[in-house]
Amino acid sequence: MINITLPDGTIKEFEINSTPIDVAKSISEGFARNVISASFNGKTIETTTSLATDGSLILYTFNDDDGKKAFWHSSAHVLAEAILSFYPKAKLTIGPAIDNGFYYDVDLGDDVISDKDFPAIEKKFLEIARGKHEFSIRSVSKADALSLYKEENNEYKVELIENLTDGEITFCDHSNFTDLCRGGHIPNTGIIKAIKIMSVAGAYWRGDEKNNQLTRVYGISFPKQKMLTEYLELLEEAKKRDHRKLGKELELFTFSQKVGAGLPLWLPKGAALRARLEDFLKAAQKKAGYEMVMTPHIGQKELYVTSGHYEKYGADSFQSIKTPKMDEEFLLKPMNCPHHCEVYNFKPYSYKDLPKRFAEFGTVYRYEQSGELHGLTRVRGFTQDDAHIFCTPEQLDQEFKDVIDLVLYVFGSLGFEDFTAQVSIRDKSNPDKYIGDTATWEIAEQAIINAATDKGLKFVIEEGEAAFYGPKLDFMVKDALGRSWQLGTIQVDYNLPKRFDLTYTGSDNQSHRPVMIHRAPFGSMERFIAVLLEHTGGNFPLWLTPDQVILLPISDKYQKYSEKVLESLENSEIRALVDDRSEKTGRKIRDAEVNKIPFMIIVGEKEEQDGTVSVRKHGEGDLGTFTIEEFISIIKAEESKTLKKF
Repeated sequence: MINITLPDGTIKEFEINSTPIDVAKSISEGFARNVISASFNGKTIETTTSLATDGSLILYTFNDDDGKKAFWHSSAHVLAEAILSFYPKAKLTIGPAIDNGFYYDVDLGDDVISDKDFPAIEKKFLEIARGKHEFSIRSVSKADALSLYKEENNEYKVELIENLTDGEITFCDHSNFTDLCRGGHIPNTGIIKAIKIMSVAGAYWRGDEKNNQLTRVYGISFPKQKMLTEYLELLEEAKKRDHRKLGKELELFTFSQKVGAGLPLWLPKGAALRARLEDFLKAAQKKAGYEMVMTPHIGQKELYVTSGHYEKYGADSFQSIKTPKMDEEFLLKPMNCPHHCEVYNFKPYSYKDLPKRFAEFGTVYRYEQSGELHGLTRVRGFTQDDAHIFCTPEQLDQEFKDVIDLVLYVFGSLGFEDFTAQVSIRDKSNPDKYIGDTATWEIAEQAIINAATDKGLKFVIEEGEAAFYGPKLDFMVKDALGRSWQLGTIQVDYNLPKRFDLTYTGSDNQSHRPVMIHRAPFGSMERFIAVLLEHTGGNFPLWLTPDQVILLPISDKYQKYSEKVLESLENSEIRALVDDRSEKTGRKIRDAEVNKIPFMIIVGEKEEQDGTVSVRKHGEGDLGTFTIEEFISIIKAEESKTLKKF
């Protein structure tokens, strides 16, 4: 008999060589029907794998990320078989699962796949799937594996196999199809009920432009047709909310090839929106005891050598800036923290002076590959709402919790209610990725876990996601479309204070090393605004939106009264403008709706006589007639509903 430990800590006894499906059936037959993948002692296995030793078992359904991974990886095999049925001379390479679906890279030779071919490939895919072919893994010797693919003249698989160890090579079989594969599949093809080929693209073998260009076929699949329909509807909604599209329509930002790829230009409305976000956070930071600092956009190379950024990122950053002076090099600032360490070093501190909280909206630069640039979410120049707290070890816990409160205030005021926290720790098997000693890392990691636990945060621990200088708490926010984004981060750092020789005088009159907290509730202003745009569909909270009110005089005769109303609104710090175009009122209303202006004021003869305004609300229609004072109160009440108190 063997003992199987389930995720809730339950230990069950089973016969030797029982399978994950056997375990699932012991829980319930209904649950077992939905189990599609499993992991045993941290290793992904098949649901039919025999279990011969005691261990921990996790069973996955399609609702789990690991379940989706197995489902989509299995679907990639079926896609490959379907492609081969049309292009028998094609050479298969790799077909992994990705965040949304899967792809397979294929060398088609002189053949081409276009979107016209998608329906036929999808039809063949479903025909194969309906065969309910079981996925089975078998071990193959290196010699036999090489022989098979050399016979097929598939140099890509040969290259992969040559880098594998004999005795660890496996093939996956289903139907009459075989592929080199490590494993991790669903029980059979029949579980796949819906498929959509999303696109084709070019991709270099192993991502190297010196290698052959392959055809990458992207797809997505589901266990129910309804799920595919809902997903495609979600994609259509996402297109409407694309921040690049909305940013152009709302005149927030633009890009110029003359300025350079990945370097956004903020238009007047976008710059004003950014300024309001900055003012909002500055006000909260002032209450929390932060002091604003400013640092240059460049720094001497030695600064980033000291911090460790040059060693970790130097090769992928913008090249150094040479000066007329021999051997003098500067770099575009990739991070604000080294500069803030030098701000701290300006003068000596006592333990009574700590914590010191230095904040800056600092612009940094990183050279992203051109193919990775994407609107505001992946750029080469971006501004971080950065702050660094220098505190004693005894102050760390409370300071970290106070930063959590600040992040939650930001999310609440901007409508991000659905989020989880992620404690990002180091990859213990790859210590060369990080600076600092193991003992220090363990102290920092535990400090974050304790603070997150005490604050009642729902969090997961992700190994290998830490910054190179310290662990962090990342906030994973779900937007209105259910997509997850990493926004806001808090990091504990014992290493940079040591590298920059930061000290304070303790109560014992001895020199001590402060602990450093890195934090950025927005993260990057550019990325945050992009996510906010897509989350709200451009309908920003009233306190933030560029134009809160637009006045629509029904003819030129009421222009003067419109200006009077405008003055009253502006005196009450309400952002308003007048649409004085020679257009019909209906057209003006439609344009205001398209521009997502929250309130429209219709001004005509009756309103002028009565000293009132007729009000429409974006997306809702007429609200009625009000005095100017009443309308101002409505705006203020609406603002206070969305802007939380800190």
